[in-house]
Amino acid sequence: MPPDPFADDPDDPALAFDDDEPDEAGPPMSAQEREELVADLSDLAVYQALLEPRGVRGIVVDCGECEEPHYHDWALLAASLEQLLQDGNMRPHEPAFDPDPSAYVTWEYCRGYADGVTASENAL
Repeated sequence: MPPDPFADDPDDPALAFDDDEPDEAGPPMSAQEREELVADLSDLAVYQALLEPRGVRGIVVDCGECEEPHYHDWALLAASLEQLLQDGNMRPHEPAFDPDPSAYVTWEYCRGYADGVTASENAL
């Protein structure tokens, strides 16, 4: 996170908010969830290696909350997953500015593409 510009400032406007309640933390990550997250990070690295040279900038995810697509560049998604692995949650981040939807693919597309590359290499 960027440094707080009001750190140690007695006139910090955020001091007006009641911060007596601790941040809501979800339940701790299970061993299975941790393994799945590590596998996702590994898969993401493979997908990036295969698709970035072809002009794919990252992955698009349909958001269930706002019902709009979210475009994640490779590095941003990797950083978010690593943070989830370390901290158990992800910090909010800025959405991509004016992304080109044709430069992003779904996770399922990545998986299918990687499976196709693996199958064709095994056929040789």
